[in-house]
Amino acid sequence: MSETTTPSPDAEPAAIETPDAVETPDAVETPTAAPAAVETPAAVETPTAAPAATATVTATRPRRTDRPIQTVGRRKEAIVRVRLVPGTGQFTLNGQPLEKYFPSKVHQQLVREPLVMTEKAEGLDVHANLRGGGTSGQAGALRLAIARALVEFEADDRPALKKAGFLTRDARETERKKYGLKKARKAPQYSKR
Repeated sequence: MSETTTPSPDAEPAAIETPDAVETPDAVETPTAAPAAVETPAAVETPTAAPAATATVTATRPRRTDRPIQTVGRRKEAIVRVRLVPGTGQFTLNGQPLEKYFPSKVHQQLVREPLVMTEKAEGLDVHANLRGGGTSGQAGALRLAIARALVEFEADDRPALKKAGFLTRDARETERKKYGLKKARKAPQYSKR
């Protein structure tokens, strides 16, 4: 009975396409070729339709100005959560201004780079919550979070920020110390005699 059931589904597509073939022996050979021919156009049509829908969604994505843009940036052990809102270019980092939180001019410049590049330094306020890591790690994480927020704010800025390397997460982490060694790779002093 299972033999009769299995050919039935194959026979139905064959019956649909066999009026052209008319002969039964051809109808037996046709099901083998027919499902492949039927499945191939369906497989071709499905991928073609999906990218078109994705491209449409990306192109019609509206600019977000109705609510704050929130992003996260990470660097070493530092995690930074940023809220980007329209304003006058103020930085509030853990309740403190940028100059007080990062006294170093190098870190201040590092943090401002994405805003200066996209020419939005005076039009957006940055509110950030910084946790973990040291000053350098926090500054790098803050720069990444601001760059990600700018891309959400205006997608046209993405190529310039990507080319400058502001959207790349620095994956370097501290290597663990190994037993038998002084640090991650430093071996104890070796005496030949």
